[in-house]
Amino acid sequence: MKRLTIRARLTLIYGGLFLLAGVVLLAVTYVLVDQRMPQPFGVSLRDLPKTAPTTPSGQNVDNLRALLQEVQDEAKRNALESLLTQGGIALIVVSTVAIAFGWLLAGRALQPLLQITGTARRIAGADTAGRGLHERIALTGPPDEVRELADTFDEMLERLDRSFDGQRRFVANASHELRTPLALNRALVELAITRPDASAETRRLGESLLAVNERHERLIDGLLTLADSENELTERTPVDLAEVCAHTTDQAGKQAPDVRVRRALAPAPTSGDPVLLERLTFNLVENALRHNLPADGWVEVRTGLVDGRPTLTVTNTGPVIPGYDVETMFQPFRRLSRERVVGARGFGLGLSIVRAVARAHGGTAEAQPRPDGGLIVTVTLPPA
Repeated sequence: MKRLTIRARLTLIYGGLFLLAGVVLLAVTYVLVDQRMPQPFGVSLRDLPKTAPTTPSGQNVDNLRALLQEVQDEAKRNALESLLTQGGIALIVVSTVAIAFGWLLAGRALQPLLQITGTARRIAGADTAGRGLHERIALTGPPDEVRELADTFDEMLERLDRSFDGQRRFVANASHELRTPLALNRALVELAITRPDASAETRRLGESLLAVNERHERLIDGLLTLADSENELTERTPVDLAEVCAHTTDQAGKQAPDVRVRRALAPAPTSGDPVLLERLTFNLVENALRHNLPADGWVEVRTGLVDGRPTLTVTNTGPVIPGYDVETMFQPFRRLSRERVVGARGFGLGLSIVRAVARAHGGTAEAQPRPDGGLIVTVTLPPA
């Protein structure tokens, strides 16, 4: 059973109290009128002469007394019934009007709360964590309890906004600062191993150092992409997901030549940042190739319009993935084992970047496991 809203409950309380007060007032009025109503015609039964009932004159007086008593009772009964009927009708009419006014007044009193709820709902429904925190309630009106609540909520949003902005700036600045020493290390190692007098052991060590340096560069590049995709897009250009997928599958397919790549690329026009969308598709295809079974594995890439929305679906074969572990794979630095990434399987940023880019474009990124193993990742974007 659906619960009543606060507005409906306040209206029922207002209307119920008014109706109760009206019923009590009508009952008190009924009792007072019954006790204080004067005798009809201004004649009391005590004023009539008392004659012996044995005489004809006495019989006439008794008949008159009985007739007058009947008239008095009838008049009193009619008056009380009229009071109850007309008072009840008036009470119903006035109560209806009071309930209507109570509904309007309750809505007006709860309007600030609706404004607070609307702002909170828009922030909670933002595509990316931290986005939408720039909104403020900015409630106007007398400095009452509701105004104090709205001001406190605005202050909380201000602090959260500064915190998220500081976090994004820190990630971006740290990533940019780390790129310089990595580039310098790569240059020094390449210079050392290309010298004519470099020994074979030095070259092997240099190649290992270059591989480690490349992994670090990929990590920094992933962090930069993740930080950039957390920001709201300011410029959008027309992009066809089919063209982007055709280019990225050719690039990523060279990394795993033993895995078959099947493509069904129908036009899927959208709008956004071409660089971020290319990174989104590349991460999906690269992850599908990397976490696969090369012996008989395959990857399928599909694009097209689903319900009028551009959709990219990447399916691969691989190990069986529990359904409850799928969502954790979209978290940064998390993989299927829920452990921090080590080794050569990646950094755990692929799917987190995919979801961040999709949300930055106003879309979604969802995944579901295949019964035979592997994953089906679906990215849906708004139409162009």
